[in-house]
Amino acid sequence: MNEKRKLKLKKFYFHPITVFLFLTVLIIILSAILSGFQMQATYNTVNNNTGELEPTLVAVENMLSFDGMKFIISNATKNFISFAPLGTLLISLIGLTIAEASGLIETFSKRYLKKRSKYILTFLVLFIATISSLINEVGYAILIPLIALIYFINGRNPILGIVTAFCGVAFGYGVTLFVGSMEISLMDYTQNAAVLIDENIHIALTSNLIFIIVTSIVTSIVGTFIIEKIIAPKIGKYKREDEFAKTEQYRVINLEEEEQRQIEQEKYEKRGLRSALIIAIVIILIFAYMLIPNLPYSGMLLDMNQKTYLSQLFGEKSYFQDGFTFMIALLFLFTGIAYAISSKSIKNDKDLIEKAGAYFNKVSYIFILMFVVSQFIAIYKHTNIGIIIASWLANLLSILKFNGIPLIVVTLLLIAIANLFLTSPTTKWMIFSPIVVPMFMQSNISPQFAQIVMRVGNSITNGYTPILASFVIYIGYLNLYNLNKQKPITIRKSLKMLTPYFLIMGATWILLIIGWYIIGLPVGLGVFPTL
Repeated sequence: MNEKRKLKLKKFYFHPITVFLFLTVLIIILSAILSGFQMQATYNTVNNNTGELEPTLVAVENMLSFDGMKFIISNATKNFISFAPLGTLLISLIGLTIAEASGLIETFSKRYLKKRSKYILTFLVLFIATISSLINEVGYAILIPLIALIYFINGRNPILGIVTAFCGVAFGYGVTLFVGSMEISLMDYTQNAAVLIDENIHIALTSNLIFIIVTSIVTSIVGTFIIEKIIAPKIGKYKREDEFAKTEQYRVINLEEEEQRQIEQEKYEKRGLRSALIIAIVIILIFAYMLIPNLPYSGMLLDMNQKTYLSQLFGEKSYFQDGFTFMIALLFLFTGIAYAISSKSIKNDKDLIEKAGAYFNKVSYIFILMFVVSQFIAIYKHTNIGIIIASWLANLLSILKFNGIPLIVVTLLLIAIANLFLTSPTTKWMIFSPIVVPMFMQSNISPQFAQIVMRVGNSITNGYTPILASFVIYIGYLNLYNLNKQKPITIRKSLKMLTPYFLIMGATWILLIIGWYIIGLPVGLGVFPTL
């Protein structure tokens, strides 16, 4: 009797939606317990005006209290609507579904991507995903659906495509080919903390440029071998739904008519791709013009209240950052329509909209998942548990007396652990920088290199925590392409798929940091690991 019960338990799987509901309830109860024990922490921030350290006390908020329950009930709608992955995914899918329904993505994939080496394709996906963090977290919403679709069309396992795209964005977050949003958000904290030791020091936006360019290429190469040699064989091949109920069908084919049909179709496809390319060039030129200041009707996407061009482009109120997902959606939308008209792949506008709507029907459950996850993350953030744990780890670092490589490695690991509970790099650096930067400078390590340690520590565990808001897109799409709906891909299994990448890439990051420090290579323009 006990054996039968065990077998039944083994066959039962909780859906991620159910798991996140359980986690939400657990966090609410845990907040009440920890609040009862008066769990709290103090961290220091640098006052911008006085340049002095100011202590901030933070305590756990009890979500079972009157105010806590009021927050849960009254903010449910706001939490969902303001949930960042919801808006970016919805907007990106508007363009992506039109491009897919028109046949543009399928034709482009089969003509230009299908015959490419799997290693080249994986490298390109990882590299593009890695540098996508130039503009916050748009890579999750754009690349995960797109790469999954391309892999599916080309006969590769779309689940492997989802894992590859997610690994590229998450475990390489903040590593790009140019100065981006992370520099803007971290630089001020680095500067303020460095002034505590040296009043004349200046942290430039390009202070990490050489490091991020080199490592974006290195990590993409290493990641390619992890994906193809370790993860791909474990995930295996993908069985399409029609393969489960395959029947033999016989039909007489007129070879001459079939050949003529293929020639005609190829002609229309080429014409459609040509039209899509022309439209794409026009749209890109228009967008580029919007980024040029001081020309007639130009600079529309810049925040002209900022002094430097990079701040205008990537600042907190940058129109370019806020509108980038919509710009990509428009690119897919108009190129898809151009292809559909020129290739005659659709009958009319109603046909195109109906086909695009069919894709939205498939992904509808992801939005239910997003609602549950948005409540979980909002409640978790409101408890302050993540900030308290990060503060404890930062204060632990201040107690430890290390120098040189041990200091670098310990700081890296503590920031990586903190990232499991507090995924915002800006908030983490606000807490860690007043401790890390002075300690590094007193050990003859430059504050610019301290900032690199921060971004690497953030990257090491960034994709390995369900508290990351965009994790919902990853696990949502895994289950979208999971054919066995009675056996959903759980949080545990989704993390298990990432484990080889997480471990090997984590070791790679640590070796890169240590090697860079020992050799003394420049990390930016005129900036080195040591002072």
